[in-house]
Amino acid sequence: MTTPARPLPAPTPETREYWDGLKRHELRLQRCRACSRAYFYPRPFCPYPGCHSQDVEWFTASGRGNLASYVIVHRGHPAFGTPYVLAVVEMTEGGRMMTNLSGIDDPTPEALPVGAEMEIDFEDVNDALTLPSWRLVKG
Repeated sequence: MTTPARPLPAPTPETREYWDGLKRHELRLQRCRACSRAYFYPRPFCPYPGCHSQDVEWFTASGRGNLASYVIVHRGHPAFGTPYVLAVVEMTEGGRMMTNLSGIDDPTPEALPVGAEMEIDFEDVNDALTLPSWRLVKG
């Protein structure tokens, strides 16, 4: 039996700058000029209640954040080796990203304290696509 291919995202016009930034190993986020809040996932308007301004800009974020939540997956998609960690990272500049964690050899709750400092990792999948993952900041 063959292992199914890993599902990969397809950039859209609204997300192109995000994916191009990852290719350059930069985390590109959007910020609303009206309310000054950053957000993720990319879209052409501010998602915050009471704002919804279309006056948004792209900026290069620090690639730092904190672990907000996670689950250790033991029976997941067959294209991914198990166990792996699916996490939500609260980014320093604002916004949350659902992501995989990298560099976790033996994932346990003791090794993954909520609130732990995180930094982005870049996985060059092919010439056209780079994916983000996050890892714990060492010491």
